[in-house]
Amino acid sequence: MKECLFCKIIKGEIPCDKVYEDETVYAFKDINPKAPVHLLVIPKKHYPTLNDLPDEEMEIIAHIHCVMKKLALEFGVAESGYRVLANINKEGGQVVYHVHYHLIGGRQLRA
Repeated sequence: MKECLFCKIIKGEIPCDKVYEDETVYAFKDINPKAPVHLLVIPKKHYPTLNDLPDEEMEIIAHIHCVMKKLALEFGVAESGYRVLANINKEGGQVVYHVHYHLIGGRQLRA
């Protein structure tokens, strides 16, 4: 996907503050953080939305959640609390059409 912002970040074409990478997942700091800790955790493989992810490839979502758990510990929000958020499609607030999860914490979050 040539024009995908997150694919360009993964390829190193756009700089980011990377915090984690393995064979299938990439994580970096959000450039417009909503809290002291605001990370984006994404699959390296391009899926525009969660709806586009085939059932037989859903294990990537479990892996992303394991990575977020590790990052919450590393960034010191595991005990105090954090939010995991995914926006799906336009009315769900999705702006970048590449599956991604926000890990947000480091302050009291409103319900």
